Amino acid sequence: MAKTSTGLEENVAGLLCYVGWWVSGVVFLILEPKNKLVRYHAMQSIIVFGAINIAAIILRYIPLIGPVLFGLLWALGVILWIVLMVKAYQGTKYKLPWAGDQAEKWAAKS
Repeated sequence: MAKTSTGLEENVAGLLCYVGWWVSGVVFLILEPKNKLVRYHAMQSIIVFGAINIAAIILRYIPLIGPVLFGLLWALGVILWIVLMVKAYQGTKYKLPWAGDQAEKWAAKS
């Protein structure tokens, strides 16, 4: 694995992009302006967990079904979080539908 400009191995930096959901994605997008793999993981983290966060906020205001859907969304988020961290640590560019395509496009722009 190659080192990034932060001194971390690519796979460790990729994993750390997901640790703090979308927040750590933003941090690594700022800290790692050149490494395409790390930028990809950072963008995918921002897109996926940003969307989950927004949906969770909206679901809190929907009576009756909102809490049930919130619980399902939270469980999905935790599963995705674990899978994406493991795949990033393995050095795999694991691409989720739509979010992975968008992350790939935006990460390549720098």
